[in-house]
Amino acid sequence: MFNDLLLLLFSAIVSVLIFKRLRLSNIVAYLFTGFILGPSLFNLLHSYHEIELVAEFGIVFLMFSLGLEFSLNKLIKMRRAVFGIGALQVCASFFLFYWLCRLFDLSWQQAFTIAGVLTMSSTAIIVKVLSDQQRLESRTGRLAISILLFQDLAVIPFLIIIPIIAMPGLEGEIVTALSLAFVKGALAVAVILSVGRWLLPRFFDEMASMRFDEIFILSTLFVTILAAWFTQLLGLSMALGAFLAGMMLGESHYRHQLLADIRPFKDILMAIFFISIGTLLQYQVLLDDFGTLMLIVIGVMLAKILTITLAAVIMQEKLTTALGTGIALAQMGEFGFILVALASKYKLLDAQLSSLIIATGVISMTITPLLVKYSHHISRELLHHSAKAFRFQKTLPGQFTKHTIICGYGRVGQIVSRFLKNESLPFIVLDRDPMRVKEALEGGELIEFGDASRREILLLAGIEKANLLIITFDDLRRSMALLGLIRALNPNLKVLVRTKDDKGLDQLKAAGATEVIPEVLEGSLMLVAHVLFLSGVPSRRILQRLESERKIKYQHLHGFYYGQNSQSEKNTWHIEQLHAVTLIAGAEVVGSCVQEFHLAGVMIKSVHRENGAEVIISDKVLFEPGDLVLLQGDKDRLQLAEKILLGKCYYVPV
Repeated sequence: MFNDLLLLLFSAIVSVLIFKRLRLSNIVAYLFTGFILGPSLFNLLHSYHEIELVAEFGIVFLMFSLGLEFSLNKLIKMRRAVFGIGALQVCASFFLFYWLCRLFDLSWQQAFTIAGVLTMSSTAIIVKVLSDQQRLESRTGRLAISILLFQDLAVIPFLIIIPIIAMPGLEGEIVTALSLAFVKGALAVAVILSVGRWLLPRFFDEMASMRFDEIFILSTLFVTILAAWFTQLLGLSMALGAFLAGMMLGESHYRHQLLADIRPFKDILMAIFFISIGTLLQYQVLLDDFGTLMLIVIGVMLAKILTITLAAVIMQEKLTTALGTGIALAQMGEFGFILVALASKYKLLDAQLSSLIIATGVISMTITPLLVKYSHHISRELLHHSAKAFRFQKTLPGQFTKHTIICGYGRVGQIVSRFLKNESLPFIVLDRDPMRVKEALEGGELIEFGDASRREILLLAGIEKANLLIITFDDLRRSMALLGLIRALNPNLKVLVRTKDDKGLDQLKAAGATEVIPEVLEGSLMLVAHVLFLSGVPSRRILQRLESERKIKYQHLHGFYYGQNSQSEKNTWHIEQLHAVTLIAGAEVVGSCVQEFHLAGVMIKSVHRENGAEVIISDKVLFEPGDLVLLQGDKDRLQLAEKILLGKCYYVPV
C-alpha cells in the first residue's frame, strides 16, 4: 500500500505539472494518472481495494466542499434563472439522454444512471475558465452559475436513487423501495439541516473562540465524517450526507475558514478519488471503440448545447447569451464522475460503459477552455452575425473584482469600511474574532470569518483580482508574514499597512508595503495641520509641511521629554525620548569633536553653548564646558550616553 501511495502521489505531481503547462484542469491530470497506472495500461498499482477506500473519503470531502460553495442567498437572488432555466435544462437533458440510452438497448437502470451523469456540468472548470477570461459576471457567466446551482440540487435525488435501483430483485417493489429511500432522504435532510441551523453555529462559535486552529480543523473533519456516517447508516450514500453538511454550513460566517481548513484534505483525497476513477479507463476499449467514443463526445456536447440554449431562449434570454451559456456548460462534471463511481460500486455499469463515459468526461473537460475562449466566434459562425454582437459583456464591478480586502475588523477596519461603503466601492472584510463577525453580520456588514494569514482565505477573498489590500491590525510580525504571502499571490497589489507608530516602517516597506501609515504620528500631523490652519498659515504651505515630514520619515515627531506621570513611560523603554545633559568642566568629551561622538541608538539633536546660542554641528565644532547637549534615543541608551558624556563610563569612539 505504501509503495502504491508513493508512486501514485509522485505520478500525480508530474501529471499536474505537465497539464498545468498545457493549461488543462487538475481533474483531467488525475484521471490521466489513473489511466497510466491502472490495470489496462501499465498495471503499476496493486492495492486497488485500499485505494478505493481512501477514494471514498475523497468523495466525502469533495461533496462537503461543493456543499460549502453552494450559496442559498445566490440561489434566492437568481431564483428565476435557477428554477427556470436550470430546471428546464436538467429535465430536458436527462430525458433526452435517457431516451437515447434506451434506444441503444440499455436497461432502464443504466439509462437512468448515464442520463444523470451526462446531465451534470463542471462547476470547477467553468468558474475557473470564466474567471480567467473575466466573464464570470457577464450575463452568460451568471446564467451558467444559475444552471450549475440547480444541478447541485438535482444531484441529491440521484445520490438517493442509484443505490436503490442497483439492488437485485426489486423489479416488482421498486415504487416501495424508492418511496422508502425518499423518506430516508427527507429524514436525512431534515435532521442534518436542523442540526446545522441550531446546533452547529453554536458549536463552531465555541471552537472559534478558543483560537486554536487545530481544534477548528478537527471539528470540521468531525462534522463532515459524522454527516456522511449518518446517511450511510440510513442506507444512503455518504456523499449525500457530506453535501448536506456542506450546504448547511455554507451560509454561516465560518464558510471561508471551513473551506480553507478542509482544502488540504479535500485536495489530496480528491486527487486519489479521480486517480481511482482513471484506473477504470480501459485502453483496449478506447482503442477498439475510438470512433464510437468521438461520436459520443460530439453527440453529448451538442445535445447539452441544444437543451441549454433552448431552455434559456424559452425563458426569454437573448439567443447569443443562450448559445454562449450552452457552449460553456457542454462538458461533463465532477458530479458525473461521482455518480459513475457510485454506479460502478453497485455494479450498475460494466467496465466498457464506465470507460466510455469517463473518457467522454475527460475529452469534454479538456476542450472546454478552448470552446469558451472562442464561443463568441462560434456564435458568430452559427448565427451569421458580427463578432461584436456576440462578445461577452465586460466584467461588472463585483465583490471579487477590483475590490478592496480589509484584513482585520477592529476600530480602524470598521472606519475604513464605512467610508468605502459610502463611496459604493466594493470591498470584503476578513476577521477571525467570531463574536465580532457575528455582530457585524447581524448588523448587515460585508464580512467573512477567516484568518487573513492563510493562503486559501486570501484566494477565496479574490486577492488575485483585488485592487487594494489594507492591513489594519498593529502586529509587526503578523504584518511581515502577511506581506510575504501577499507578494507571492499578487506581486502588483497595492498594500496599505496601518501601524501604531513607525517602528518597523523600513522593514514593512522592504517587505512590499506600498504605504505604511503610523496612526499616532499621522494623528499628530493632523493636529499640527489644524493648529497651523487656525494660526493663519496658508493651506498650500501646510500640505507642503506635512508631505515634507512624511518624506523625512517623521523626524520631528520623535523624541519626547518624559515626566514622572507619563502613563506610557513604564512600558516604553524602546520608545525614543529626549534628554538634556550639561557638560561639566573635566567631562570626558570636552575638547573632542561633536561629530566624533557615536553611540548606537542615540543621536545628538542639538548643542547649545552656555550663553544659550545653538551651535551648528560640523566637523570643526568641539564640546566645551557648560554645553547643553540634547540627546534622542531609548531610555537605557540615554542613561549610558549621559554617563559617557560626563566621564562616568568608559567610551571608545566608533
